[in-house]
Amino acid sequence: MNVIDAMRASLATLEPSSLEIIDDSAKHAGHAGAKSGGGHYRLSIVSPRFAGRRTMERHRLVYDALGPLMKREIHAVSINAKSPEEL
Repeated sequence: MNVIDAMRASLATLEPSSLEIIDDSAKHAGHAGAKSGGGHYRLSIVSPRFAGRRTMERHRLVYDALGPLMKREIHAVSINAKSPEEL
């Protein structure tokens, strides 16, 4: 399973109605974090679990869902997290 598939599987716990993951790792070639093999990703996710939560709480839910991937496979992730009502 590649990293994006692993991210999708992990984020399924948030019951997203929309999920887009873009691998920006090539833009960061030579960056210190890229040396360890961790990639850089952009993530847009829409989930009812974000309703009524502040940005930091939403990001914490995403980081918690990604769990162990954040230690090796993912060096950096840019998160755009919205509830369905915000679309």
